[in-house]
Amino acid sequence: MNNDLGRFLPIGTVVLLKGGKKRLMITGFCSFDESKKDKAYDYTGCLYPEGIISSKQMALFNHNQIDKVYYLGLRDEEERKFKQKLVAELNDIIKKQQSSNNPQ
Repeated sequence: MNNDLGRFLPIGTVVLLKGGKKRLMITGFCSFDESKKDKAYDYTGCLYPEGIISSKQMALFNHNQIDKVYYLGLRDEEERKFKQKLVAELNDIIKKQQSSNNPQ
């Protein structure tokens, strides 16, 4: 999972993944696959322009899988503050994981 504030695209951004044929719209961040609870993904998305049809049809993907950005979602002060909190939380999680993996 990416923890760099500038690399998280805003909600509503429309992207095409590498090797993809159908565009996705970003609908959320830091989601877990129910079958792999220990793996988090940078983004949750839905098909564009169809939108969310079923929770079982949500796409989970990472920033490095994005090939092209077609539309950039809204960036404003509220979005910037949210991203600061998101990155701070992710940094805390990473530090805790590193501490538990490297006991002194």
